[in-house]
This record gives sequence, C-alpha cells and structure tokens, in this order.
Amino acid sequence: MMKLKELAALVQGELIGDPEREITGIASLWKARAGEITFVAHKRYLKEVAQCQASAILVEEGIAWPPAGLEFMGGGFQEPALIRVKNPYLAFAQILELFYPPRTRPGFVSEQAFIGENAHLGPDVCIFPFVYVGEGAEVGEGTILYPFVFLGEGVKVGRHTRIYPQVAVYEGVEIGDRVIIHAGAVIGSDGFGFVRMEDGRQRKIPQIGRVIIEDEVEIGANVCIDRANLGETIVRRGVKFDNLAHVAHNVVIGENSLIVAQAGISGSCELGKNVILAGQAGLIDHIKVGDNAIALAQSGVTEDVPAGAFVSGSPAVPHAVWRRVQVSLPRLPELLKTVKRLEKKVEELEQGIKRGQ
Repeated sequence: MMKLKELAALVQGELIGDPEREITGIASLWKARAGEITFVAHKRYLKEVAQCQASAILVEEGIAWPPAGLEFMGGGFQEPALIRVKNPYLAFAQILELFYPPRTRPGFVSEQAFIGENAHLGPDVCIFPFVYVGEGAEVGEGTILYPFVFLGEGVKVGRHTRIYPQVAVYEGVEIGDRVIIHAGAVIGSDGFGFVRMEDGRQRKIPQIGRVIIEDEVEIGANVCIDRANLGETIVRRGVKFDNLAHVAHNVVIGENSLIVAQAGISGSCELGKNVILAGQAGLIDHIKVGDNAIALAQSGVTEDVPAGAFVSGSPAVPHAVWRRVQVSLPRLPELLKTVKRLEKKVEELEQGIKRGQ
C-alpha cells in the first residue's frame, strides 16, 4: 500500500487530488477499482475515464482536467485523483514494478545439473535441475539458469541474467549483464552457409565465428540468432526481440532497436540505433538500415534504408508512396476498363482519319 504523494514522487509527476489517498494496487483503465491506480496512454482513451472506478489516474502533461463534457459515474465512487507525467506508460511501468517487484531467490546449484570442468559459477547463481554448463563456461553473479538450459563450451554469461527453459547457447557465445532470454531461443547455431558443387550437391561452409549479446538485451521465445561465418554476429545494448524472430550470420543490430515477431534479418545486414522492424518484416542480405528507421509489418526490404526513413510494402518503399498505391488499388479494375474504352476510341479515330485520307 502506498500514498499518492509517494507515487507522485516516484514518477516525478504533478499530483492533483488528495496526497494522503492510499493506493493498494494497479490495473487497466477498464478494470481498475477503488483503491487502485491506472493510466491513460493516449488522449483518445479519455472518454473512457467517465466509467473508470480507479482512485487515481496517470495522464500526460498538459491534459485539461476534468476533460470537457466528462461526467463521472457516481455510485459512491470518488472522483479520481490525477498524476500528470511526461510519459504515462513509463510511469505505469515504474509503479507496476513497485507493486510487483521481481522475485529474488537465494543462490543454489542443483545436484541434477551438469557443470563441466573449469566452468566458473559466480556468487548467488541459481542453477536448476537438468541444466548443462559446458567446459570452461562462465556464469556471472546472480544469474538464473532454468531447467534444460544448455551452455556450450566457453560460453560467457554476465551478471543478473535470466535464461529460461530449453534455451540453447552454443559454444563461444558471449552474453552480457541483465539479459533476459525466453524459452526455446537458440543462440549461436550455424549460419546458413552452403556452396553448390559441380555435381549439384550443397557443401557446408564452416561457421567459425561467434555471437555477442550485449547488456540489457531481451530475447523472446524461439528467437534464433546465428553465429557468424567469420567474426561476430552482434546484438548491441538494449535491443528487444519479440518471439519467433530470426537473425542470420554476421548481422549487427544497433542499440535499443526493436525486432517484432517473425521479422527476418538476412546475413551481413547492419541496423543502426533505435531501428524498428515490425512483424514479419524481412531484409535481404547486406542491407544497411540507418538510425531511427522504421519498417512496417510485412515490409520486404531490398535496398538500403536511410536514417529516419519510414518504409512499408514489398518491395519496401517510403510509406507515403505505399499509402498512395494502396488507395489506388481498388480503382484499378475501373481504370483498366476506362483505358480499354479509350484505346477503342483512339482506334476508331485513327481508322476515321485513314478513311478521310
């Protein structure tokens, strides 16, 4: 339980209402009840506030209160207090973590785990049953390895990292501090490298590079990140992956980028900082994407994307162009009919001119 004045101080917000009002929990705008705090992430949801029973609401700075024409539902509920903040969604995350802090565990190493020779386990690590830690691997302080995690030879895992069940980390991979890897991810499997021989058979090209995952990366369930052919595949600090994404060999992903579900990045692509690849976006090999660029869902990126660009479609083009194309598509059948009529008229005119000659 927290007082509103304490929550306002935590999120550095402006409090409008009773500073002593007690808050017992946090909930969505539509499910919040008396004693709970909620948030409005966008102005379009303000109309829903009239039906909200929360005791307090996080809103963006500059929003007039109460909104014009708003009447609260009554029924014995208090009008909610307000905390104005720069980013309501961020404030919501801060308060959520306050009410539901991450679970802490005392360190332990299960007798049913396999720990290879010369492996080093830092203080307070949690190693669950059926974990495999290969020869010479290193696991940093406070890191948690859940059941059936596989760490190959020479893997290095930093401090306070969480690796969930069934994750496979191949030999030589380096993982930083405060990384989260969800179930089923595969880090460091061979890149897709083959060469066709004269008899038509595909010969495997040895993949002898490695993968580097920097600090504060989060990798969703069943993501696959391939080792480099030579050198490194690198995921820079703060990158976040949704589930089921694929990163090919020798890719470099810049800091704080977002890779959404089913996105695919082909070999040797380079992404700048703060790039967003939306769901099912795909890049062919050797593409360069500049800082702050966005590729919308199902974009097929076949050319380099400059910094700050906003592309969509397949092949991907500037989003404004793609929107005009999409608006035109339903008109194509009628346009084709019109063209055919015009062609017929032109043909008739040409025949008339010939007869007149």
